[in-house]
This record gives sequence, structure tokens and C-alpha cells, in this order.
Amino acid sequence: MLQYNKIIFVSTSDTCRGPVAAAIMRSMPDMEDTQIISRGVVSLFPEPVNPKAVAVAKGNGIEIGDYQSHQIAATDFGTNTLVLVMTDIMKKQIYDTYTEAVNVYTIKEFVGEVGDLEVPYGGELTDYGSTYEEMRRIIEKIVEKIELSK
Repeated sequence: MLQYNKIIFVSTSDTCRGPVAAAIMRSMPDMEDTQIISRGVVSLFPEPVNPKAVAVAKGNGIEIGDYQSHQIAATDFGTNTLVLVMTDIMKKQIYDTYTEAVNVYTIKEFVGEVGDLEVPYGGELTDYGSTYEEMRRIIEKIVEKIELSK
């Protein structure tokens, strides 16, 4: 049975994929009792979300607001916390860095898919849109998996 009261989406700098994924999941039905946040593996100081990611999210009815990036920390992990990273390299990096790390999966691995969720950084707005659509599809599967296990 999957009982998570906190879900953390982890991306490189917490300025694109992570905050957008968290915002998408927070907008899903039945997720209001779960704390959903994002973190970065390399967030040395607070930064805003990439403007292209904000625009794509807003175009899909998702508000990011004035979110500022945060670094993942040892205190973020726990047995009731699900940590979803964007790439297999990030998963390895987290397990290598934090002895407290548990329940860490790539976002695709958690739903039985293979591969990484690539960063659209530097791409066109359409690249950000494609990443958004892929994230939304995967997050819908994550919510379904969590709901089915309750």
C-alpha cells in the first residue's frame, strides 16, 4: 500500500520541471491532503521558474506564482515521502549524497516506464510545451497509482 503524505519532485535547479510537475499534481483531484513540493539537486540560491515554463503552465491553466527554487536537504526524506526525480543520474546522485534518502524513483520508473524526462532548457516554447504534456501524462498515471493503492 502506497501511503505518502508528501511528494517531492526533484529537478536539476528547481526552476523548470520540478516546480511545474508539483503545480500540475497539486491541481489534480484527490491530492489536496498531500503536501506536494519541488526541490533541486543544484539550487545554490533562490531563482524564479523559467519564464517559458511559466508561460506554458499558465496556458494550460496552471499557476506557478512567484515560486523560488530550493535545494533538496537531508530533512526532506522520510518513510512517508515519495521523491520523484527527472533522471536516473539524479536518482544515483541523491542516493550517493544523502544517507537518509528513501523512496526515490525516477518519475517514469514509478509508473513503469523507461527513460528520463529531459530538460527543455534553451529550447523553443514548443519544446517546453512537449515536456509539459509528457509530465502531465506521467503525473496522471502517478495519481492513479497512488489512488488505487489506498
